[in-house]
Formats: sequence, structure tokens, C-alpha cells
Amino acid sequence: MANKNAFMENLLDKNTFPVTWELVPGRGAFEKAQETLIKSAEQAAKSSKIHALTITDNPGGNPAISAEMLGVEVKNLGIDPLVHFTCKDKSRNEMEAMLYGLERAGVYNLLVMTGDYPVSGFKGRSRPVFDIDPIHVIQLIEEMNSGLEVPGPKGISKQIPTNFFAGAAGSPFKSLESEQMVQYYKLKKKIEAGAKFIVPQLGYDARKFQEILWFVRKVLKSDVPLIGNVYVLPYGPGKLMNQNMIPGCVVTEKLLKTLESEKNAADKGKGARLLRAAKMYAYFKGMGYSGVHIGGHGLPIDDVLWIIDKGEELAPNWLNYVHEFDFPMEEGFYLFEKDEKTGLNKDTLSEKTADGDSPLMYKMARFLHDVMFEEDGMLFKPMRWLCKKLDGKKGGDIFKHIEHLIKVANFECMDCGDCALMDVAFLCPMSQCPKNQRNGACGGSYNGWCEVYPNKKKCVWVRAYDRLKVYNEEESIKDNLVPPPNWDFFHTSSWMNFFLGRDHVAKRLGIKPPKKDND
Repeated sequence: MANKNAFMENLLDKNTFPVTWELVPGRGAFEKAQETLIKSAEQAAKSSKIHALTITDNPGGNPAISAEMLGVEVKNLGIDPLVHFTCKDKSRNEMEAMLYGLERAGVYNLLVMTGDYPVSGFKGRSRPVFDIDPIHVIQLIEEMNSGLEVPGPKGISKQIPTNFFAGAAGSPFKSLESEQMVQYYKLKKKIEAGAKFIVPQLGYDARKFQEILWFVRKVLKSDVPLIGNVYVLPYGPGKLMNQNMIPGCVVTEKLLKTLESEKNAADKGKGARLLRAAKMYAYFKGMGYSGVHIGGHGLPIDDVLWIIDKGEELAPNWLNYVHEFDFPMEEGFYLFEKDEKTGLNKDTLSEKTADGDSPLMYKMARFLHDVMFEEDGMLFKPMRWLCKKLDGKKGGDIFKHIEHLIKVANFECMDCGDCALMDVAFLCPMSQCPKNQRNGACGGSYNGWCEVYPNKKKCVWVRAYDRLKVYNEEESIKDNLVPPPNWDFFHTSSWMNFFLGRDHVAKRLGIKPPKKDND
């Protein structure tokens, strides 16, 4: 039975411009941060101008009170929660279990994200989970909304359909062509998986906010709603973002200098930053966004309401304020050509300029792939015959160990048995991506560097794009939706699983299990 979801109805109503307000819980059950959050929720519930409250999940990779549990409490106060539902700390089974609990409590609105890499925990850093990625989570939610089919001893049973309204995040704030395009390719997969709305990552370049909107509307031809991200930015958080201390949030040197000058005012810059937020509200509404998300550390409800009222006042003349948000990343890539008149974008796609990179190891891997893993390759049939003969035999263990040694030396193999090398330009997303992203980059990279290893390791998906670009194959990333690893295959031979038609790549390529000898 369907249940009322006011936030969903407002977001899909063309005559409403809904506002969500971000609340950030802290560690503990009854500490001040939690009591402040509940008080803010009570105030928001009495306001007709705030349509939902977003609740972050272990923000910054630190432990905090459960966003899901707080979502239930907020719901009971009379306002819809929008719960951040991240992949960093929960297995796929824990996610499914949590979703059943949220369904019973009537908490339907979810913002599905990869999540910040864990940085702390009880007696040391917590082990990251990243069992499945946001695309897989959205697929799970879509199947649950249709009635999840579950195999059992008596056959397939169908669960009662759920009522979730799940969205996803996307980042237009990347400086390299490779870095930006893998973000957009992954965004395409999120929308195709069933994301019902998109919230862009945080930045202050109006042209970039229009870019992601136009990518969805003009390139993907999708009408999925976008919710603009408005963050009331003081100098302190701005400095952290400028130093890449808050992954995915971009504050340029030019903007930081502006914030530094503003903080010397009598009000320490409060008036300037609230007005900046109101102007962002205005241009989001003018550009064609479907609503806005307002955040800011310690932001009181009176400031939120002021931003809404002032934003509505400024919205008719939104183009007048675009030039105040000219904070481009240094030599940053843009998907569309610039319109010098407005300071925004033209309809024309810009020319891609990255040359790509094809190291010797990649060339060798492509050659061996063609010889051994393509059905018309000269070693495909011999390998298939050998795998069939050794499967389940003692010799199979020796075969598996030889394979593992080769792949550890060349690809840092972690022995998952459900290999994704073919999906990521012969780079292992399980060992070379700390978040195990098999469908595209997370939102935390900066200037091409991995969020977890800045200035030390390049993002594995940036490297994959550059490798594929040399062969004009980079767009294959957007069309290849890779399933999560099947842990039934852990510590088994991925070569056997491929040649015997068991793993996800074999199934994608239509490689059938070989016939038995007596068939």
C-alpha cells in the first residue's frame, strides 16, 4: 500500500520549489549536537518553507549517531527526513536489512552515496566496507520497490513492494577531462539504475552547476529533478575545502581570498555569506533546478528562512548574479563552451583535448587479452579445455596459484575470483581503488588524485579513462554496468570462472559453460 511522501510530491510538482535543510549529527546519543539537531527539526516542522531535513551519515568518515535512526525520530516530529544512505560502512545484507526497517518506519527518502572514506573509529581507523556501490544500491531499492524476488527452498518468493524515493549525488567540480567525464559516465549509470533525483556536489562555479544540469537534460535527455547545493560558507570551512581536507568540496584560491576579506567585517562576514547563499538559491531556481538543499555548520533556522525569502526576491533577476560566481578551477575542463555574454555555457560541446596514456603494461595486457580471452583468440579454446579438465581437481589448485602469482605481480590482485580487470582498462578496482568502485570514480578525487592518497596515487578511473582514450574507447565506461563482486568466488580462480562461464564478464560476453564430456 502506497504511503504519503510530501517531499516526493513537492519535488515532482512543477509549481513547487522545495527546500531541504542539512542537519549534521555528531557522536553520541544525547550529546549537544543531537539535542540541537532535534530542536532544529522541531522548528523546521513548524515552518511551511522547509520541505525536508537531510541527515548526514558518519560525516567525514567519523562515527556519529545513525542517520537512519535519527530519520525515524525526525519523521515522528512531522517533517520528512532525507537520509544519507552511504556504502562505506554497511554490507549489502546490512543495507537491505536497514531498508526494511526504514520502510516500516515510513522513512522513504534517501540520498544514496559512496560515502567518505573512514578516518577514525574505536581503537583505530574502522575497516571500510564498500561492498556495493551507489548504482547497486539504487538497483536494490528499485527491485524492492517492485517487490524483491528472493530464492528459497520452495522456489522464488516475492517481497511486499516498498515505497522508497532514492536519489544520488554527482560532481561537476573536476579539473581534468578524464576526471570529469568518468563522473558524468557514472551519473548516467545512476540515472539508468533508477535514481529519482540528483544533488550535485559542493562548489561555487555557476557555470559548472549549469553544466551538470545540461548534461542531464541535453546529453542524457533525462528529466530527472536536480536539487541545487547551497552551502553557507565561512572562512574556516572554506580554508579546509581549499586544502582538499573535505573531499569533493571545491573552494578555489580566488574564492578563499574573497572569504578572507569578508571575515574582517564587523559581522565577521555573516551578511556576505548569507547573501551569497541567497544568490545561489536565485540562480538555481532561474537555471531550472527543481529545488535547493541548504547547509552550513551551525546554521540556525532564522538564517535558513532568510536565505529562502531573499532568494525568492532575487530569483527574477538571477542572471545578474552569475558573474559573482566566477570561481573556475585552474585550467579546469568544461563540457560546454563558454558563453562570454552570460558567463555560463553555450549549447555547443567543447572539444576534448586529453591525449590519453597507454603504458607498455597496458599494451601487453590488451595483446594477451586478445590472444587468450577473446573467443577467436588462438589460446581461448586451449585455456577453456584446460580449465574444464582441472576444475575441481588437485591440479586446479596449482593452476589457481600460478594465476594468482601472475596477477599479484602485474595487477596487485586481491584474489576476489570475480575479476573486473577487463572492465577497468586492466586496472584492479578491488586493490587499486580504496573504495572498490567497479562502475566509476567516487566524488572525492582532486586534480586526478585519489581521495585517500592525494598526490601519491592517481584515481584508478582517471587512469582507466586515459588508457582507453588512446584507442577511442573511453565511452565504453558509460555503457558497461558492472555488478558487485560475487563472494562465492573469493579465493577461486578467476580464469576458471571466466572460461567456464561462471563470472560476470563471461555472462556479459555470452560465454556459456562448456558441455560435459558425456553430453
